[in-house]
Amino acid sequence: MKILVLNSGSSSQKACIYEIGETLPGHPPACLWEGRIEFGGDTATIAAKNAEGATLKEQLPISSREEVVRHLLRSARDGKTRAIASVSEIAAVGHRVVHGGPHFEDPVLVTPEVRSAMADVAPLAPLHIRAELEGMEIIESALGAVPQIAVFDTGFHRQMPEPAAIYPGPYEWVQKGIRRYGFHGINHQYCAARAAQLLRKDANSLNLVSCHLGNGCSVTAIQGGRSVDTTMGFTPLEGLMMGTRSGSVDPGILTFLMRQGQLDGQKIDHVLNQESGLLGVSGHSGDMRDILAGIQRGHERAKLAFDIYIHRLRAAIGGMAGVMGGMDALIFTAGVGENSPEVRAAACSNLEFLGLKLDRELNARPFLDCDISRADYQVRVLVIRAEEDWAIAAECWKLARAGVSAVTGR
Repeated sequence: MKILVLNSGSSSQKACIYEIGETLPGHPPACLWEGRIEFGGDTATIAAKNAEGATLKEQLPISSREEVVRHLLRSARDGKTRAIASVSEIAAVGHRVVHGGPHFEDPVLVTPEVRSAMADVAPLAPLHIRAELEGMEIIESALGAVPQIAVFDTGFHRQMPEPAAIYPGPYEWVQKGIRRYGFHGINHQYCAARAAQLLRKDANSLNLVSCHLGNGCSVTAIQGGRSVDTTMGFTPLEGLMMGTRSGSVDPGILTFLMRQGQLDGQKIDHVLNQESGLLGVSGHSGDMRDILAGIQRGHERAKLAFDIYIHRLRAAIGGMAGVMGGMDALIFTAGVGENSPEVRAAACSNLEFLGLKLDRELNARPFLDCDISRADYQVRVLVIRAEEDWAIAAECWKLARAGVSAVTGR
């Protein structure tokens, strides 16, 4: 069964094709084909490659997202990155949906009713939801009646205990759907299952702290295979310091600036999401690689940005361990988590009291999906490759095998 996965962003579009046989493999296979579109100005940069290593990169003028996506999909069927003979080989299409709101927890078949419910929660993540709905429309136009399945980034966190999920504001907030939803759930859930495989233990017996560190960052406490707390909340803005997002700040700062006439709602949203985090503090970049390079050059604000990032990350790790009464393993995943030994070393440097310590040599040159902790310490430290697209493909396969036509709604 060939499954296409779409990850639609406000300024990007990613796509992968996986082939899955009669049973799910124990760990993710290489995808048959993957492509990415970056939208910028009046052009779109398209990059694609297939399993044989053939690559394509080109720039096209933007007329519409649909036209550019169709061009990207043609590269999977034709030319040097060809991976399929016909789009009719695609048996299902999975979509990463950032926000499921109060309605959705489990993956669902996309129907008109599902799209309408998604549109209702668009104000919670307007740029993402609009792009995701557009992606569904494009697939329907390009591939016809192929089953489309929505997989929600908030779904894994929907069963968080109420003390973790409910804000300490007026209870009317809860009745209006204002609660902590959490994000990065697709990858946190995948990492929990992968950690159990690597540790050769039952996932239901493990207390895990999963650190998804990319441009967006979140830490999740996973107990017995379930999310019991996470740092992101009603939106992906809460919690850790991120690339350009502030993470949690005192809301009194915002009301103060509003009273001073310096910020309105739109400006607050822009400042906290686009001008804060590593970029805001350093004044230089929101990319951790640039921050580390700046530190090497003696850039004081780059060092300050790094120190704040690590301080908040350590606090989150300790807090999540405290929620569960300890942990069996600490997981680093996503771009920074997988590729920055400096971040991992700094984050773990004060956590020996929790029973963990890094092996410096292993941390400096880890393989993905590996243990980088000292053998004489109880808590394992794992580096796990983020596999959101594969996790979505696996959910599509499960629903298709169960009879996807029966999966119709909330």
